[in-house]
Amino acid sequence: MRDGFVIIKKCEEKKTKNGSSFLDLIIGDKNGEIPAKLWDFSGNELFEEEMVVKVRGAIEQYNGKDQFRIVQIRPAVASDDYNLADLVPASEVGGEQMYNMIIKRVNAFKDDDLKAVVTEILKSKKDILITCPAAFRLHHAMVGGLMLHTMSIIRLAEEVCKIYPNVDKELLLAGAILHDTAKTWEFTFGKTGLVKSYSTEGELIGHLVKGAMYVEEAAEKLNIKSEKIILLEHMILSHHGVPEFGSPVRPMFLEAEILSSLDTLDAKIYEINAAVSKVEPGKFTDRQWSLDNRKLYNHGLSGTGHKVNLEN
Repeated sequence: MRDGFVIIKKCEEKKTKNGSSFLDLIIGDKNGEIPAKLWDFSGNELFEEEMVVKVRGAIEQYNGKDQFRIVQIRPAVASDDYNLADLVPASEVGGEQMYNMIIKRVNAFKDDDLKAVVTEILKSKKDILITCPAAFRLHHAMVGGLMLHTMSIIRLAEEVCKIYPNVDKELLLAGAILHDTAKTWEFTFGKTGLVKSYSTEGELIGHLVKGAMYVEEAAEKLNIKSEKIILLEHMILSHHGVPEFGSPVRPMFLEAEILSSLDTLDAKIYEINAAVSKVEPGKFTDRQWSLDNRKLYNHGLSGTGHKVNLEN
């Protein structure tokens, strides 16, 4: 028998052929999930998605696949000793720590206009930025994922600027820092801090347009009139690269093109690592629809997973 705390990811009350009620669930923690059944459900307690529960039971085989047969289940209470970070995917580096890394870089900007606008947006949205995932289901869909994705692009951008000194470093970093900030507005969040769905406004407008609006609003508030503000808006609007991925315009200058390329690169690295980590070395993954429906091969020559080497 096994017991422990899990999150209910799916929960439906169903009937057996003889009319008895049972719960058909998917339960899990940050490491994965498993189908589960609670037979002979009395209906006296409420169980729902995103609820933390303590379960006791055993893993059985059903149609050749693992299934958890629940013997006992109860909702978690305030006095229980569990850590939510063990139950949901979360960045290994804390969101606030990465936020402070970013602020440190912005404070070093020599361009006062860019510094003021970026600082205004970051500080006004700090509370949600440090926990926000970067996506609903795909890359960096974890608590703190947005800061991890942003910080990864910043580090990549800094290395690009070492190789190509003609790149405007502060403009590129400003775009990297702000490119996804409106995801904090685009998503709705569940009790666990993960993305539950897209908001109505997010579906209708999207984070690219809203992100550019953030920049315009901050510049107006600070009474800043500079062409770099327009360039920054363009970088946010164009960072998905092409119209079919949501960009109303394509990148039209060097820093915008670099940002778009680095955004794609970081997302693909994460998604490939995530897919390959689920199969043994020498094996192929299932087809990955988000990666051009490709199968991917785990060559086993390096570690897999989502670790990122971040420095101050």
